[in-house]
Amino acid sequence: MREISSKDNKIFRLCEQLAHKKYRDKLDLYLIEGENLLEEAVKNKADIKTVLARPDYGGGFFGMEDKAFFLSEKLFDQLSQTETSQGIMAIVEKHRISRDRFLKKDGGNFVVLDRLQDPGNIGTILRTADAAGYRLAIVMKGTADVFSPKVVRAATGSLFRMPVVFMDSVGELMEFTRAAGKKLVATCFDTDRYYYDENLRENIALIIGNEGNGISQELIDGSDLKIKIPMHGSIESLNASVAAGILMYEAVRP
Repeated sequence: MREISSKDNKIFRLCEQLAHKKYRDKLDLYLIEGENLLEEAVKNKADIKTVLARPDYGGGFFGMEDKAFFLSEKLFDQLSQTETSQGIMAIVEKHRISRDRFLKKDGGNFVVLDRLQDPGNIGTILRTADAAGYRLAIVMKGTADVFSPKVVRAATGSLFRMPVVFMDSVGELMEFTRAAGKKLVATCFDTDRYYYDENLRENIALIIGNEGNGISQELIDGSDLKIKIPMHGSIESLNASVAAGILMYEAVRP
């Protein structure tokens, strides 16, 4: 198998660039790391450009041998984003999504990420949305990069299955969700309705707000439904991904 040992190699330099959001955005590429993620990428027919393995890697390449290179241990460790790397990573092209395919009124649900910042929360929400049968994730401007290494790891392969689109404004979001026949659902304190008082099983766009500040007031004002999750004692709020999980799993309630 071909080997890369120079830091001036164009593939190594590309991987260094992909550690930064501006290059991921510019090139429409991102990095995945680990045997499980590579297997998921192959299984879901992701567009894998290059596979890089450390010389001591003893796992499988899942049919990607023709795109694989061995990278010297020193160079691989410079790129690795994990403490105990499995010794394999890959460059993957972002999946391009046409919004028009989601304008069919088919009963499916969307999740809206409103300025979330914690990569673990974002990845977990995408993973849970995938498991709960949600059809689309809408990422609002101000949300952390969903293709950052920490989000990609936390999503554990769901980014290969969960379509993601990006929107800049509340007006754009409202126009899109209404054209798709979805009700915008916001969680807030200014309501008497609990989540189980409403039908969250279909045709909703569920908004999950920023970890510290919650959903923007503009989005709350523009929502069709306002709900809350009951909490006892002096607890003011739940972790964003926990709240998202409770609400999204209404979609699969028997």
